[in-house]
Amino acid sequence: MRFTVVYNNTNDRYSMGVDTISGRFYISIPVSNSFVDYEEYYDLEQWEFDLFKKNESEALLFVKKCRNRELDQRLLIKPGSNRGSAV
Repeated sequence: MRFTVVYNNTNDRYSMGVDTISGRFYISIPVSNSFVDYEEYYDLEQWEFDLFKKNESEALLFVKKCRNRELDQRLLIKPGSNRGSAV
């Protein structure tokens, strides 16, 4: 498996972990389209990963930007033409 979860927040629906291929850190959010439910993975710097583990409110600000598609340039895997919406 490419993505290893280190932290999972079920209440606010996001997780954080490590991309085992690149060694980069990520935060992911659940997304759904008319065919499938899936995760979008956003690149994190190590300092962000460390901060978000300690400070949930900072993580939630980042997650909100991801859900609003304000950080698409940080997606580890670019979505296809039938991109879903955050759930």
